[in-house]
Amino acid sequence: MNKVYLIGNLTRDPEQTTTSNGVSVCHLSIAVPRGFTSADGERGTDFFNITAWRGLADNCAKFLKKGNKVAVAGSIQIRNYERADGSRGTAVDVMANEVEFLSSKNDSSSESGVPSAPASSGAPVSDLQPIDDDLPF
Repeated sequence: MNKVYLIGNLTRDPEQTTTSNGVSVCHLSIAVPRGFTSADGERGTDFFNITAWRGLADNCAKFLKKGNKVAVAGSIQIRNYERADGSRGTAVDVMANEVEFLSSKNDSSSESGVPSAPASSGAPVSDLQPIDDDLPF
């Protein structure tokens, strides 16, 4: 089984492109704090490259920006590549199946378009009626 779940913050704005076949792809990078501190009291951070495809890629590119908190569910994919100097390298990527936007609208700029919780009714607390405690459950 190849499943990974991560919660972190975007380290840069999403980068969306389209393949030669017209399929949308979006690349994200997130920082995930480690769950423990080192001997000197420092908490480390791991950085992950995330790839989203098709409609998920479109939504990520449209609604996310640097600093937003996200939860990512996906699978790990390892790829080999060759550097400009001829040496070989290995990269670990996460192929996203789901990306949940965790930042509220107040955490991001107003033009980001990230949905927020519904606004309150604006009624003063003194105008609210008490709830009837004689409920059948």
